[in-house]
Amino acid sequence: MKIRGTTIVAVRHRGKVVVAGDGQVTVDMTVMKHGARKVRRLYHDEVVVGFAGATADAFTLFERFDQKLEQFNGNLLRAAVELTKDWRTDRVLRHLEALMIAVSRDAFLMISGSGDVIESDDEVMSIGSGGPYALAAARAMVRHAPGLEAAEIAREAVRIASEICIYTNDRVIVEELDMTEEPGEGNRTPRDRRKE
Repeated sequence: MKIRGTTIVAVRHRGKVVVAGDGQVTVDMTVMKHGARKVRRLYHDEVVVGFAGATADAFTLFERFDQKLEQFNGNLLRAAVELTKDWRTDRVLRHLEALMIAVSRDAFLMISGSGDVIESDDEVMSIGSGGPYALAAARAMVRHAPGLEAAEIAREAVRIASEICIYTNDRVIVEELDMTEEPGEGNRTPRDRRKE
């Protein structure tokens, strides 16, 4: 039984950093769930993480990553490096095949179980089976429709990917951080921004 793809995209644009993901869970050739939550806030809502991989793996990695963030006082880059060390060497974790995107006001990272911690070359990143489609769509919107908000770009990029990738749906969850506010100011956008 193989659990297949998803689409996660991150956009940093106009003072906001956003992670969006679809909700589809596909097992073999069957869609098992439409509204899975693959994007979450960690470390006192100061870090947003998106996950591409099996759901059980996601919960394990979210929990472990949150512990690393606590250990390193929210230093995303340091926590990511330490997570990848554990991911490669821990007997349980090293069998997890997954990718994560993790963003904060200061860092914009892609994390893999093979030990990679990659900072994006530009203001857009994407992972998962629909990742290349969402990446292309988001980059085009950033370049040619700069008036759009980051959340609009991310949401539409996942929706475009859902029209191409059979393992991605259009039930998009978006989490946003305002880079102009200090952490803990409490002026957050709604936790879920779902398709109406």
